[in-house]
Amino acid sequence: MELRHLRYFIAVAEEQNFTRAAERVHIDQTPLSRAVRDLEEELEVQLFLRESRQLRITPAGTRLLDEARKIFIRIERTKRVVRMTHSLYQAPLRVGVADGIAQQMLSDCFTRWKSVVPEIPLELKELRARELASALRREELDVGFSFGVPQDDTIAQDPAWHYRLMAVLPSTHELASSAVVSISVLLSFPLLACSEQRMPGLFVQMQSIVRRYTERATIVGAADTAPGYVTRIASGVGVGLGDEGHTQTLLRNDVVVAPLAEDERITTYVLYKRQRFGLAEPVQRFLTHVSTLS
Repeated sequence: MELRHLRYFIAVAEEQNFTRAAERVHIDQTPLSRAVRDLEEELEVQLFLRESRQLRITPAGTRLLDEARKIFIRIERTKRVVRMTHSLYQAPLRVGVADGIAQQMLSDCFTRWKSVVPEIPLELKELRARELASALRREELDVGFSFGVPQDDTIAQDPAWHYRLMAVLPSTHELASSAVVSISVLLSFPLLACSEQRMPGLFVQMQSIVRRYTERATIVGAADTAPGYVTRIASGVGVGLGDEGHTQTLLRNDVVVAPLAEDERITTYVLYKRQRFGLAEPVQRFLTHVSTLS
């Protein structure tokens, strides 16, 4: 007995007509009739009563129809289970996160991906911006997130999302009670910068914004990390700038975050290596997913 015998039998039993059943399973009527005869010989029972103008199923045929349907339901369930098991063991998408990015949009991106494409897990790695670029070039990572890396023709940098720029002040600063702070006023005070070596993309974005308002900003130092940046501002070294995505995470009473009067924004980029013959399907799906978030 083969599955095709049962499939042909079900068609005949449900159509109660060999001609219609043959059309349904896309074979000629003769081999279909022969297959049903072979099944009857195999089981040593009569499945149909063949009358001149009518085809009637026997009690044995009715029981076989019920059992055959259960077999095909079980087969479909088996296929789904096997496919699901396969999906759980697919290679993960390797994602690098640079610059200490801890924005809610980033975590939202990962959370939504898990719910939309659960069959492709994410493998996350934290590293510096220049290390991220190198890992993408060597194809040790599939995609990455950063405020930007030095220009490289092999690496694509697409805007993922934007956050408004905010003023970051010591709680004792004279501007700390201001509802809104003008950038020009903020830049009249000593400004703490970020490290060009550690966070080149953020350094370039901040520098570009500052230069739109003054050529005489007093820079009192450069922090290597976001926690170090905030700690130095809290200690009164100077004032600072930070994107809203990160300032939302500051739960400190020694630092005040104030909106800027001007609508300046910091861009977070999604990076990937350009491929001559197109991106791998999981990478393209992830980039499409990111594009829906902004």
